[in-house]
Amino acid sequence: MAATADDFVPDSRDLTELADAANSCKGCDLYLDATQTVFGAGPATADLMLVGEQPGDQEDKAGAPFVGPAGRLLDKALVAAGVDRDRLYVTNAVKHFKFTLPERGKRRIHKTPSRTEVVSCRPWLLAELDAVRPDVLMLLGATAAQSLMGSAFRLTAHRGEALHLPDSDELGADPTVVVSAHPSSVLRGRPEDREKAFEALVSDLRFAAGLLG
Repeated sequence: MAATADDFVPDSRDLTELADAANSCKGCDLYLDATQTVFGAGPATADLMLVGEQPGDQEDKAGAPFVGPAGRLLDKALVAAGVDRDRLYVTNAVKHFKFTLPERGKRRIHKTPSRTEVVSCRPWLLAELDAVRPDVLMLLGATAAQSLMGSAFRLTAHRGEALHLPDSDELGADPTVVVSAHPSSVLRGRPEDREKAFEALVSDLRFAAGLLG
């Protein structure tokens, strides 16, 4: 029987121990091509936790989440929203970079994780959620949202709402959930739409921070 992430996740709420164990995870095949596991970062006492899709090219090389172009845009949005990134815990639904290589050139092109890969990596995300136990959980992008809210969840229908996880009783945590677009979608959007998309992200971040009271 093939190994799953459950075989590698330790019974621990210590983020350092979880991150160390994640470096050895072979719960899906993404580890074969990625440079390294990219675990979450931030204080275990964070009251706001942000979850994106997966590490990108620069995150894969650096071993840290949200340090590439999308991370820089997120930093800009956090400043505009008056939110201190150092007080956040940031992570991704999938811990390895999934990419394709063009026939010519060496630039690795981001590829969206499959549903199977997202589900395979979910035990790590649940372990992080259990370790941090934030008051507010912000899911950035459809992949992150569907990883915890279910495959039928539609992000655009629920922006600006205060939600709850469908299986919070099993998780031992019940944060208020907010959803928003992933910062990378702002970067990929049409130039004439980017300012509006950025302001919408800032608005969602302010909404999430406001739920902390």
